[in-house]
Amino acid sequence: MEKINFHDIYKPGHTVLENELFFHNHNPDMLLQYDSNFISFKRMPSVQEFEEAHHYLRDFHQKYGQKHVRFYFPDGEELSGELLAFFQKDEDYTVGFLELFAILPANFPQVQEREEIIVENVTDETWNDYLEFQYEQDSVYGENFAEKKKAQHLRNYCDESILQLIAFYKGKAAGSVDVIIKERTAEIDGLMVHEDFQKKGIGSRLQKSVMDQFNDKTVILVADGEDTPKEMYRRQNYRYIGKQYNLLKVYE
Repeated sequence: MEKINFHDIYKPGHTVLENELFFHNHNPDMLLQYDSNFISFKRMPSVQEFEEAHHYLRDFHQKYGQKHVRFYFPDGEELSGELLAFFQKDEDYTVGFLELFAILPANFPQVQEREEIIVENVTDETWNDYLEFQYEQDSVYGENFAEKKKAQHLRNYCDESILQLIAFYKGKAAGSVDVIIKERTAEIDGLMVHEDFQKKGIGSRLQKSVMDQFNDKTVILVADGEDTPKEMYRRQNYRYIGKQYNLLKVYE
């Protein structure tokens, strides 16, 4: 298996500033998306360095009407006691972590074929089904966010390095996933199943389609450290690669 780390994970946007301590990623097309507007530290900062980076990012985001700051810390490194103590002084800071998983497609378990589940690559014929499904899921974060995501989904559809898949259960849109295609990897991104169709094998069928189409690559994905799906990934033979701490603060 290829050596994989969090640098292989796709983040929309572009670097607007890079120095010896961090790089700043900005996505002008999705200002409301926390995970594509952030600072990622190259090494663990001191409290003073963090405060300076926080001040810079907060000022930058305010210029664009953004009401959050997001930080990622170096792969596999624990937060220092000084940083944790500093974060605990502000109850609006949310500390979390992501876990990176990878698998060779040949190691993915066999999935039972069920005729009521159909998985297809999104085409012009199924584009509206995909878009309506995504809009319903995105609306959980507000109508403004969902409207912005519609444009992002269209950009992704036109991007040859991104493949969108949709699952139907008895003819109804029930799940979807995007695949970020790179030279060595195929990244599973945004895997979701509608709450009305949970535990029917739809998520596994979506993943199996990815494995079949990209059997010459390492398939990777990121799971929230607090989410239960990561246990499913372990059962499906994904290999745990490592974790990365992050920090979020949202201003009202």
